[in-house]
Amino acid sequence: MDPCAEVERLYRKLIGATESHSLLKKHLTNNIYTRLKCLKTKFNGTLADCIRSGCENTDSGVGVYASDPDAYTVFAPLLDAVIKDYHKVSELNHPNPDFGDVDKLDFGDLDPEGNLIVSTRVRVGRSHDSYGFPPVLKLEDRVEMEKKTVEALNKLEGELKGTYYPLTGMTKETQKQLTDDHFLFNDSDRFLRAAGGYNDWPTGRGIFFNDNKTFLVWVNEEDHLRFISMQKGGNLKEVYVRLVKAIKALESSGLSFAKREGLGYLTFCPSNLGTTLRASVHIKIPKLSQTPDFKAFCDKYNIQARGIHGEHTESVGGVYDISNKRRLGLTEIQAIQEMRRGVEAVIAEEKKLGG
Repeated sequence: MDPCAEVERLYRKLIGATESHSLLKKHLTNNIYTRLKCLKTKFNGTLADCIRSGCENTDSGVGVYASDPDAYTVFAPLLDAVIKDYHKVSELNHPNPDFGDVDKLDFGDLDPEGNLIVSTRVRVGRSHDSYGFPPVLKLEDRVEMEKKTVEALNKLEGELKGTYYPLTGMTKETQKQLTDDHFLFNDSDRFLRAAGGYNDWPTGRGIFFNDNKTFLVWVNEEDHLRFISMQKGGNLKEVYVRLVKAIKALESSGLSFAKREGLGYLTFCPSNLGTTLRASVHIKIPKLSQTPDFKAFCDKYNIQARGIHGEHTESVGGVYDISNKRRLGLTEIQAIQEMRRGVEAVIAEEKKLGG
């Protein structure tokens, strides 16, 4: 299909949707649309690839994906506006990565008594700089990318050493076990589906984890790569140090990640840029979570509370997922410290309320 014709159809659908409140609808002005509609990135990404999901799903919140790393430059008039709005920043001047000195961290276990924090997790997203994102990938690109990733993962040593399980040909038993462990991703998100996120499913996708199941990598889920470090209890230091070690090991084993000046690390969704770091705890806060000011309390510390099954889910038994809100415009160590101070404040408040 001619990219100019397809983008015209999508754009008409978007401007005809009176109930749409997406960032796409807000920022894709007629002027910007006219400037960008027939442009192409070096990965052959088009404006249609970037806006398809938000035009097909007019109830989207963001509504925009990047077709590939180069889209952040070619379609910057749209993407930059969406990024500033979503991340609540006035300028795009993300600092260089800084994970801090992991030998001199001034925090350890945030809940040494073990009464409140159920588990702790820190994750980042990464993209190979030489491949596009899902809408522009061909089957052979996915397979090649998976092969390069697995070669790097197989070089991991010590506590990071593990096994890769491709989704293709996975037995029902392994699938059930990994889903029960909350390790496995699925293909059930309609927004991602419309953006091309599940093309060629399940080819080229899989999951790697170490023997202790405290470090895992999702390969070609929404992003090319997601690195996740996690364990039971509240020892944020152990979780963070393990993740930093893994990132550095994978960078030195030949993987090269997509970045852009002022935006930091690039991923498929503009909501996840900069550090791309999300640090979270599952924490029992039956008292604080029932106070009318709970959301305002979290906002004050730049943290976000969700149900434990992800965004838009309810809490189960007073357990919430609390994470850092800001990913863009600060360093990795600053993001971790922000989350840590927020969680410490939440614990102090819960105890004050007699929890």
